[in-house]
Amino acid sequence: MSWFKRKDKGIQTKTEEKKDTPKGLWYKSPTGKIVDTKELEQNFYVSPEDGYHVRIGSNEYFEILFDDNKYKELDAKLESKDPLKFEDTKKYPDRLKAAQAKTNLKDAVRTAVGKSKGKDLVVACMDFAFIGGSMGSVVGEKIARAADYSLKHNIPLMVISKSGGARMMEAALSLMQLAKTSVKLAQLAEAKIPYISLCTDPTTGGTTASFAMLGDINISEPGALIGFAGPRIVRDTTGKELPEGFQTSEFLLEHGFLDFITLRKDLKNKVNQYIDLILNQPLRS
Repeated sequence: MSWFKRKDKGIQTKTEEKKDTPKGLWYKSPTGKIVDTKELEQNFYVSPEDGYHVRIGSNEYFEILFDDNKYKELDAKLESKDPLKFEDTKKYPDRLKAAQAKTNLKDAVRTAVGKSKGKDLVVACMDFAFIGGSMGSVVGEKIARAADYSLKHNIPLMVISKSGGARMMEAALSLMQLAKTSVKLAQLAEAKIPYISLCTDPTTGGTTASFAMLGDINISEPGALIGFAGPRIVRDTTGKELPEGFQTSEFLLEHGFLDFITLRKDLKNKVNQYIDLILNQPLRS
């Protein structure tokens, strides 16, 4: 076993001088495909070999949708309070602070206005990284205010949903956001201002039961999980085995819950084509 022993002329690098391979250099998709992270970023965070759409946040969606990544964020400083004095494994304010420190976000949605293909667009984008994209008072309020901005300035609204549902730490206050956002979207409809809903992976719970399914046009990315209750709960409640692909975007499209599925690289063009069509404007190239 002498070959196994380190010789004087062997590896001499001191421990403190050793360097690990940089983290985040590669990404492994659920199907096992290995992708260079730089290539992944250049391909709109979609695995080029299997088409898997990696979960991304508001920063990435804003970069995709807004011309030259230029936009004005709306209500950027709005933060959740703790009116119920909720505590489970930790106090709600402590959970909020931890999520803010981890994600550099104030809450689970960001709203912004900017140019997309040269014309104004308001976008509200949820971030799953912030407490599972859960919908609390701030999420409902910011989406409502984004709708108000669209109404005031006659600008189309797009909401990108990515959520585990209503935030239990705010109990009934979070459920009230379903009604509040629905009313605001009804006002947009009365004013004939387009509202586009993009459901991404995952879109579940109270989010699906409100604004995510109220779009003038409801669209999704490939392979997204979209539903109200989880598959296990549905199976246990109905007592039946669920069909293959249940609650995927492809399943929902087949059953009429979605208008179409779009690849992320085509998202900006598809959204603007729809806006041009509904407003009877010349199509933008």
